[in-house]
Amino acid sequence: MDFTIKTMAEYAAEGKAPEVLFFVGCAGSFDDRAKKITKAFCKILHKVGVEFAVLGQEESCNGDPAKRAGNEFIFQMMALTNIEIMNAYEVKRIVTSCPHCFNIIKNEYPGLGGKYEVMHHTQFLKKLMEEGRLKIEGGSFKGKKITFHDPCYLGRGNDEYEAPRMLLEKLDAELVEMKRCKSNGLCCGAGGAQMFKEPEKGNKDINIERTEEALAETPNIIATGCPFCNTMMTDGVKHFNKNTEVAVKDIVELLAEAEDL
Repeated sequence: MDFTIKTMAEYAAEGKAPEVLFFVGCAGSFDDRAKKITKAFCKILHKVGVEFAVLGQEESCNGDPAKRAGNEFIFQMMALTNIEIMNAYEVKRIVTSCPHCFNIIKNEYPGLGGKYEVMHHTQFLKKLMEEGRLKIEGGSFKGKKITFHDPCYLGRGNDEYEAPRMLLEKLDAELVEMKRCKSNGLCCGAGGAQMFKEPEKGNKDINIERTEEALAETPNIIATGCPFCNTMMTDGVKHFNKNTEVAVKDIVELLAEAEDL
């Protein structure tokens, strides 16, 4: 990228504080596919002039996979490490591109002493759009058909359905809903730490079932708002040999494309 992303430590050394801390998360830091989502989001923030920082090497896993797999002790160790660091920097507002990070920092960290304003990246971008700081012109998507897969921890977990759809509607594409969507949406199959294990024996994997529902709408693009969902839907599209016809992309990637970033 043609700009430098500063860390909280660098801001602190200057005696300043950024507008928002971007909590990148494990997927956005280490998974090659999810790194593209991280970069797209940073490019948008940089373009609209948001002063943001990351923790960099001071950031550790939010603890969600450990907690969902049943290891509360490991979760609390991970969470308390992050909380101690973020409180030392007097962090007030956090934005994350992963609903798992969003959900656990918003709902589980306060009980351990980590009280912050936490937003998913779609909520933050919607706010920037409403403030007039972010303008989206999606002419390049005219004539395209997009279907959005609701992440569990954003939708049913935190009742956020409007923000991602409002952003997608700005792209001038045709937004089509799957039969199971919003509060009736179906999990991609990666939640509850299932991302990190092989599925149990059964007739059909959940991500295959969900991809079938998406492909039934004959979309050009399956939009996601979660790196785990992105992986599972991409694998599903490949399973049906549709990866040359149907793209799976995070909402911020679509917005970055629309803005030629």
